[in-house]
Amino acid sequence: MARTSAPPAPGTTSTGTPPSDGQQLSRGLKQRHLSMIALGGVIGAGLFVGSGAGIAAAGPAIILAFTLSGLLVMMIMRMLGEMSAARPASGSFSVHAEKEIGPWAGVTAGWMYWVMLCCGVAAEATAAGKIMNGWVPGVSAWIWVGLFMVFFCASNLTAVKNFGEFEFWFAAVKVAAILAFLVLGTLGVTGVLGDGAPGAANLTGQGGFLPNGTSGLIVGLLASVFAYGGLETVTIAAAESDDPQKNVANAVRTAVWRIAIFYIGSMALVVTLVSWKDPSIVDNGPYVTVLQHLGVPGAGTIMEVVVLIALLSAMNANIYGSSRMAYSLVSRGQGPKALAKVGGGVPRMAVLASCLFGFGAVLAGKFWPDTVFTWLMNTTGVAILVVWLFICIVQLRMRRRLEREAPELLTVKMWGFPYLTWVAMAAVVGILGLMTTTEGNREQLYAAGVLVALLAGAGLLKQRRDAAAAHQG
Repeated sequence: MARTSAPPAPGTTSTGTPPSDGQQLSRGLKQRHLSMIALGGVIGAGLFVGSGAGIAAAGPAIILAFTLSGLLVMMIMRMLGEMSAARPASGSFSVHAEKEIGPWAGVTAGWMYWVMLCCGVAAEATAAGKIMNGWVPGVSAWIWVGLFMVFFCASNLTAVKNFGEFEFWFAAVKVAAILAFLVLGTLGVTGVLGDGAPGAANLTGQGGFLPNGTSGLIVGLLASVFAYGGLETVTIAAAESDDPQKNVANAVRTAVWRIAIFYIGSMALVVTLVSWKDPSIVDNGPYVTVLQHLGVPGAGTIMEVVVLIALLSAMNANIYGSSRMAYSLVSRGQGPKALAKVGGGVPRMAVLASCLFGFGAVLAGKFWPDTVFTWLMNTTGVAILVVWLFICIVQLRMRRRLEREAPELLTVKMWGFPYLTWVAMAAVVGILGLMTTTEGNREQLYAAGVLVALLAGAGLLKQRRDAAAAHQG
């Protein structure tokens, strides 16, 4: 493993966070875990179901929307991969932001990401509970939500290899499902399945490729951006693998073709095979609609099973990612010290805190759906863009410093540096600007703005107090 030019600070581990109670996070994740986490991480419920709203708004131009947002995500992942391969850390971009910009930046990026993941746990558990209630009407959806929360909380409390094993098999099912869809969709486009080859009729004959103009494309673009959220977890997980630098590098290098095939490819098949005006695209989801169009028996049930697996996978990954982010933050003095306790190589208090926050968000959805829950969900929509903006800024600074101090650590390099980094940064700012054009997205911006201001203010206040204490000492 490559070394930095300067030794780590006293009491810190190779992952960039101090050990707690004499213990460190384990290195229980293997290469096969990381490979499948990276592969399955791009396939979520947002792709299987949420993409329907984007198709309804953008029409065939959803292909362009996913292509543009996919290019942005590729650049973000490449930047994050460069930093994580050079200095793997369980806090990932939060650790790098603290070092390159200041503690306030680490606090803002890290805790905002934590809130986003915990709220994601709540949303996914609620959706999974509804699916199970549909299958077993005699058992309340809320009971299923509780069971899922307890199960994944318990599994994440034991050992990191349990998280890795669950994600390995969850990802295997998701990958098999999307590959099967791509094969069946290709057979449909060529006329082997269905009512014959559709040609370009659905791409150009239903109002044109851009039927709702640029406004529709903007809605589709925003929907596609949010569908990509969560890819960052693999760089957090890499810090607990047997060879962090090599594993994160391998995961990032394969991001390009995974995004192109899974997202852009499947969207192209959907809008080629069925009309974007078909209401079932939103009601049942685009994948179910296509499979039913091709005459696949039990398409709805099959995709419901796949969506349930995608939701449970996201729950598992979000509990893991949020707990590691919280552990990293508190280990660096950016949160309650009690959460830094490690047992059996697992930050158990951080796992419990993340699950409790997630379950609290579930209860907010039940008792205060139009106030507290709405505000929490609104913050998560923008959180990923704020994190991406931090990644761009940090990579600009960290790359130049690494080139001076430890160029041997640059085993993964951002393409076209610094020009593509600036392009990515401008794209993120541009997307934030586009969100001001619609009322619903403006509400998300306001909610996220409040959270960013609170976190940045708290971080700056602590940073100044620490500086004053150090000066007096």
